[in-house]
Amino acid sequence: MTAPVAARRKAAKDAVLAACIDLAREAAMQTADRPGDVGEHVSFAMVGERLAVHNFACTLPGYLGWHWATVVARAPRSRTATICEVTLLPGDGALLAPSWLPWADRLRPGDIGPGDELPFRPDDPRLEPGYKRSGNPDIDEVAVEELALERTRILSRDGRDEAAARWYASDRGPATAVAIHASAPCNACGFWVPLQGALGQVFGVCANEWSSDDGRVVSLDHGCGAHSETDTPQVPSLWADPSPLIDELTIDIEEAVGTESAEGGDSDPEHKNVDGDKPIDSVSGAVSKRAKNARGKAVRGKSGRGGLDASGAGATVTSPAADKAAGADDVSGTDDAVGTDGAAGADDSVVADDAVGTDGAAGAETSPPTGESADNPRDL
Repeated sequence: MTAPVAARRKAAKDAVLAACIDLAREAAMQTADRPGDVGEHVSFAMVGERLAVHNFACTLPGYLGWHWATVVARAPRSRTATICEVTLLPGDGALLAPSWLPWADRLRPGDIGPGDELPFRPDDPRLEPGYKRSGNPDIDEVAVEELALERTRILSRDGRDEAAARWYASDRGPATAVAIHASAPCNACGFWVPLQGALGQVFGVCANEWSSDDGRVVSLDHGCGAHSETDTPQVPSLWADPSPLIDELTIDIEEAVGTESAEGGDSDPEHKNVDGDKPIDSVSGAVSKRAKNARGKAVRGKSGRGGLDASGAGATVTSPAADKAAGADDVSGTDDAVGTDGAAGADDSVVADDAVGTDGAAGAETSPPTGESADNPRDL
């Protein structure tokens, strides 16, 4: 009974051990990398009979709250302290590293990188044994060909439920901002490809390259702005073009192509057409001038044959030769009025008709070539 009572008795303070502060500090400075890493004396405590510890502050960067602990001891009936050990210990509120965990327990989703592999888990609750052929062709075709269940292990019910809950609560579910502002859900989009099996009732894969979820699993009530069946509203422009105005007061003069002046010269270049032919406003003058020349030639031919009387009427031609000459003059006059310009064919026909009409009028005053008497009483 004596030994337990002695063990429970508190160790008495040792005056020799309490006085060796300098000895304990020197030992701590020798242990530290730099003497300056050891600070002031903090405390003294008796650990056991003739066994104590001196604590010194630690000034190392990053070791806030830590202290140097120097353990000293004394032999029985000895007046000299001895250094047992020096160590760096954390105090209250010291910055500590987290508790050590095995690698398999520390790993989190998304930590697997290139070259990393997870350890095999034979008892993974998310998996169950795969399908084995039953011999029934109809059942085996559906399970193997359509659902691809002939694998060593497949998703269990717990695995499917965990995946569905995780996907639905992620940013591919209906509660995200892009889904709330979408005009239509994903199940109405042509780019939504449903999954097979039980997960296909709620989830599918987005196949739209313009969507931020392209190639990712999305719920049927998810949505985005790249829906195949929606359109942007047609907003009228703030700078719309005014209605066209039709000017009915200004006359646009269109220049004809291929016209030629009567004298063969060029008029004002500003009035020429695009091909550089004669001015259009000279056509009427050319027509009038050609008609006047034709009439003049016809009258001169008749005046040469019979002359004019006092009233200006044509004289009577008394010989067939004169008639023939008059006809030749009329023809030359017509040719001169018609000219060689093919572009003014319509105007030249008018000149020709005018010239022929003039010649016809002259022919009416000409006596027949057979020598019959003319209608003019002066010739009779």
